[in-house]
Amino acid sequence: MELEESSHLPSSFEKLKITSPMSPSAPAIIPRPQISSCPLPSYHGKGKPRSLVSLCLGVLGQNLEDILNDICEIAPIFPPDIKLAITAIARRKKLLTDDILVALADHMWYILDISGSNVTDVGLVKVAAICTNLRAVDISLCDHISERSVSCLIGHCHSLETLRCGGNPSSNYTARRFLKYLMPTLQCVEEESWEELEDKEISNGAPSLRWLVWPKIDDNSRQILAECPRISINPTPSLLNLRGMQVPREAFPNTMLDDSILEDIDPKTWAVCNVAARIRIQAPSSTFELPIAERFRLAFEERDARLAPKRAKNARQHKRRAERERMTSNMNAKSLALAYKANKYFRNLS
Repeated sequence: MELEESSHLPSSFEKLKITSPMSPSAPAIIPRPQISSCPLPSYHGKGKPRSLVSLCLGVLGQNLEDILNDICEIAPIFPPDIKLAITAIARRKKLLTDDILVALADHMWYILDISGSNVTDVGLVKVAAICTNLRAVDISLCDHISERSVSCLIGHCHSLETLRCGGNPSSNYTARRFLKYLMPTLQCVEEESWEELEDKEISNGAPSLRWLVWPKIDDNSRQILAECPRISINPTPSLLNLRGMQVPREAFPNTMLDDSILEDIDPKTWAVCNVAARIRIQAPSSTFELPIAERFRLAFEERDARLAPKRAKNARQHKRRAERERMTSNMNAKSLALAYKANKYFRNLS
């Protein structure tokens, strides 16, 4: 058996065409290993694994509470998109405050979503002065934002196209208060020549604002904004709106503004689990609560604004009724009315 096996060895070697590497006649041919064609496993349902940056952001987001005390020192080393992603994770974990937002703010940002956070007027005013290139901002469900900070936002961000607001009574009240800053108004400017007027701003308002997302807008506010047809209220998600303009994704009512920033990050990153016990940094205004007198005042002003159109309608009805009564009771007015009708009648006959 051993002799038979040894006799078959040369023929098998000849089939493999193996030669000595020192032989000058022919180079050595080394067979390549065959790679298995088994498909790679899918990680998050998209057919491809997450990027290394997304995985690092996931780990960083899960331990975000541990680095908040040093966020001011480590934030400058991050690029703008990473800062924006950290801000979005902090907002989802209910950790976003004035200090964190100002520390992460970058002038390269084009969107800002602080909806449902503890950001106040102080933080929004500082961020508006830093992020002057913002095109879309979401301030809905913010109880500590007033019209003062929104006016600063409009004054600094001249490229603002989309504004999202409302969502609760406090935010709806703020939205009604800052409507006057959205409407275009002319200023009285006096100079000696037209050349000097070129450097002066002759109008106020939000010149680039096109889309206002306010889910439960009241009729009175809608009538006020009707005077500025440039602003579309709650546009429908379609390729083109009624004016032939393409509705951007930031103006879709059922989407979050910063969803595109975190689309490649595991949602478990911002799962809230006993977060409050681990946080040591808190903004001084995060525990602010309106006094009872201020709540009553806001409720009264909201009710007064809601009933203003009805009062105006009743006033017009009373005025017309009083005019009719005066016409029927006063003989001079009645005679003038009958003379007018007679004159009109004879004019039609002729």
